[in-house]
Amino acid sequence: MDKASGSEVSLRSKSGKVARWRPSSLMNIMTRSNSYKSNRSLSVLESNGKAGKYIKRAKSLNNDWTTIVTVVLIEAKNLPPAVEVASAQGIYCKLRLGAESLKSKSVPNTEHPKWREQFKLHLQDDNYLHLSVWERGKQKHPLGSCVINLDNLEKERTHVIWQELMESGSIHLSITMCTVRSVTVPENCMCNLNNYKEKYSLTNVDTNLNVIGVLHVKVVGVRGLGSKPSAYCTLRVDNQSVQTHRARTTTEIVWNRCYVFDIHDIISTLDLKVYESSLANTFLNESLGKVSIPLLKIVNEEMRWYALKVKNRAGSTRGNCPRVLLQMSIMWNPVKATLKLFQPREETHLKKGIKFDVGLIYSNILFISNVFDFLVDINDGYKRLFEWDDQEFSFCVLIGWIVFCYFIQVWMVPLLILIPFGYYWLWKRHEDNVGAARQYSEEEVVDINNNSNKNDDKSLMGRLKIQELQQVTITVTRGIEMIASYAERFANLVSFKVPFLSYVTMIILVVVSIGLYIIPFNYILMGFGIMKFTRKYKNPNRLLNNDLLDFVSRLPDDDVLKEWKELHVPKPNREGDASHIMARSFSTSS
Repeated sequence: MDKASGSEVSLRSKSGKVARWRPSSLMNIMTRSNSYKSNRSLSVLESNGKAGKYIKRAKSLNNDWTTIVTVVLIEAKNLPPAVEVASAQGIYCKLRLGAESLKSKSVPNTEHPKWREQFKLHLQDDNYLHLSVWERGKQKHPLGSCVINLDNLEKERTHVIWQELMESGSIHLSITMCTVRSVTVPENCMCNLNNYKEKYSLTNVDTNLNVIGVLHVKVVGVRGLGSKPSAYCTLRVDNQSVQTHRARTTTEIVWNRCYVFDIHDIISTLDLKVYESSLANTFLNESLGKVSIPLLKIVNEEMRWYALKVKNRAGSTRGNCPRVLLQMSIMWNPVKATLKLFQPREETHLKKGIKFDVGLIYSNILFISNVFDFLVDINDGYKRLFEWDDQEFSFCVLIGWIVFCYFIQVWMVPLLILIPFGYYWLWKRHEDNVGAARQYSEEEVVDINNNSNKNDDKSLMGRLKIQELQQVTITVTRGIEMIASYAERFANLVSFKVPFLSYVTMIILVVVSIGLYIIPFNYILMGFGIMKFTRKYKNPNRLLNNDLLDFVSRLPDDDVLKEWKELHVPKPNREGDASHIMARSFSTSS
């Protein structure tokens, strides 16, 4: 399984520093401790409080295990109410398999708690997985428990289970058992798709759209890595994930393992990651390379090399063209897959935390800026069209508009939407593929150049990005302010902030409704087009304008309404003013 979302156990030393460990990594340390020149790291860990307890627990486990059991604790429902409502601090779950015992994080005390946490245990003599749900408070109170017999579950497959608790409620979890040691690899393990033809045939359509097909993957091996690591790989399709065994340290790593995945969505992808099986990678958790393969691009029985990519980049990873050899076969029902497109997607069990990414913010701002620039270009082209800058083109557009408005019917609207699809399907399909490939190759070249001149160009590229970011930020800010201003203007129009403009709008809407009732809509469109194209010749000296935008510009937004708001003026004191006038009259008479 992918170690990126594995459960973690915090080991705190006396000095307060925290070292992150995973239960599975402890076994790796113990099983490989003899191969290291020194056991100094183990002795240091054993002397650090809780770390020593976990090391001793790992030592107590037998070394004859061959299978890793990955449990994803998702959620629970219909749990009994809390025993100590006032002092309840949360709900957590305990998992025990043989001599190993793990505990989940605490979540708020509700009837439907959600953990979304992953654990890895080692399968030994005991094949019963014990789970129990507990309430954390002044005292610990059990809320439910269950026992799952792992002998009933097939290995190398992910099983999603709703397990009923003995007391009350049920718990949702997925279990995957992968053999990673003492593996006997068959010579030919490819799946026979004839066994699935009847099940997923076009005529066999039932109401159950949960599983729409099956995918068989054979992972042969990897070639061209930068070093000679002892590596393994993980394969994931949606919430199903499996892991290969750790291959020996050679220039060409061979696994020759086969796996079967149920397909829940044909738009899903097969994500493969290669990891180095070392102590350092246990903490760094960095993959040597990855590849994502859309299920729709799989060709049955094709043995193919796939280049490994670097994380979050389109370029190839380090090494001599590192690549993985796969052979895949897929069988799915097109009708069920089409119906599944209009249903909610399967929710991911393990969600990655949201991180602050400056590069992502920069790319999003740049995208929004490009959208605003594109809208400005469309507006300029719209003006050039009605100003007859290209007379032949404007004349053809006018004639085409009149013919279109004369023959247009409501049933033709979906066919109009098909026009861009037909255009790209006939002429642009291969060009897009070539363009995309060219774009990736250019990015790879740029990546190579950046790596070679990294120290020289780092500061320069940083300054250029900062300058460009300032200009892009100004463009985006102006665009957002314009959108917010127009939204406020229309809201103020409907809410009668300026009654005169609201009444004018109401009268215009009534007149337009009467006109649409009397005059056919086709003729109205034709007249509108003729009016727009002939305005230049009727009044050559006119100012370029848009009638609707001119009206909207008169509408006040919230900032203008704040400027219009009158401050309270206190009323004058009439009695004080009268006495002041009488005193002044007496003084003048004297």
